[in-house]
Amino acid sequence: MQNIDSYDFSGRKAIVRVDFNVPLDADFNITDDTRIRAAIPTLKKVLAGGGSLIIMSHLGKPKGPADKFSLRHIIGRIEELLGTKVQFAPDCMKADEQAAALKPGEVLLLENLRFYAEEEGKPRGLAEDASEEEKKAAKAAVKESQKKFTEHLASYADCYINDAFGTAHRAHASTALIAKYFPNDKMFGYVMEGEIKAIDKVLGNPQRPLTVILGGAKVSSKIGVIEHLLDLADNMIVCGGMVFTFMKAQGGSIGKSLVEDDQIQTALDTLAKAKEKGVRLYFSDTVVAADAFDNNARTQICPANAIPDGWMGMDAAPESIEEWKKVLLESRTILWNGPAGVFEMPNFAHGTNAIAGILAEATAKGAFTLVGGGDSVAAVTQMGYADKVSYVSTGGGAMLEFLEGKELPGIKAIRE
Repeated sequence: MQNIDSYDFSGRKAIVRVDFNVPLDADFNITDDTRIRAAIPTLKKVLAGGGSLIIMSHLGKPKGPADKFSLRHIIGRIEELLGTKVQFAPDCMKADEQAAALKPGEVLLLENLRFYAEEEGKPRGLAEDASEEEKKAAKAAVKESQKKFTEHLASYADCYINDAFGTAHRAHASTALIAKYFPNDKMFGYVMEGEIKAIDKVLGNPQRPLTVILGGAKVSSKIGVIEHLLDLADNMIVCGGMVFTFMKAQGGSIGKSLVEDDQIQTALDTLAKAKEKGVRLYFSDTVVAADAFDNNARTQICPANAIPDGWMGMDAAPESIEEWKKVLLESRTILWNGPAGVFEMPNFAHGTNAIAGILAEATAKGAFTLVGGGDSVAAVTQMGYADKVSYVSTGGGAMLEFLEGKELPGIKAIRE
């Protein structure tokens, strides 16, 4: 494994896996270029070192070539941010001549890797009623052609950089399999390095107290993280829709609030484990309840375990936020993943936005603050706090799996 800062890129072609899976509007305008901006320092490092760039990424979840998923729509923004012309290969498997002709300082962007089933290694076009044998045969065929696909991508370059943390939890051709073709010339880019270091500050040897804030709708999607972090945290704040499963598990009345009945026992086990480990658990004990799942619904503030019939919890109430604020401002390390309410509705985004503000305040007081997950990142960004917290993670699913203590294929492949 090499280091991007000490590697000699002079006269070498670097193939770089980035995560340019950015949101586009109906006219193919980028609505959030965070992921592109995040990768620019890595790309500039190669060019400044006298190398040439072959950039590869996916965009969306295409089932084959489709213009709406074409990376050509984002070339203009890449050129703007990189400050140089970007050539384009309309088929990532037919870029041999363009790659071979690249001179130092030149940049080639490959078309969406997922236009080929081989990138993900999943068969496509199988009939709904395909037998297990047919499915098995199709999977084996894709795996076999995936090897050739990966080899072909690797043949374009002299070295490989993985800077796509958002896909590091996937063992895809471009995120994990390609690394073995560059045994002495593979490395992390700055995004990957930053993510690994930031998460290590939480999971490795955190300054204490360590407080974890976990929000979002479902216990089932976060239970692995909760279980792993109960071994590490001093305090854990559970908010968002998850709270109502915990309230119901303890005999509370939750009205029409979101609940996962199949997670009731899990919630009880979590409460017992927290007690056993000495972790202080905090919930949104008071919530803003609404009479409909609607931004303009009537609202009232009530205890999370005593919500009237026909009403549903939609956001953490100011009382809960105040209690959390005391805990957070006394913390030295804070991890936040997931919203405190129905963040997509402005009237129920107050709790989430308040957390963003408190984290900015805690950071100013010297705490290390790590923010990850779509809505949490959106909150700190929209509130203007993205540069007022210690680190904003670009990978939602990858970050969650990392926090569960899993070894991510994209990281393992570089370290091997």
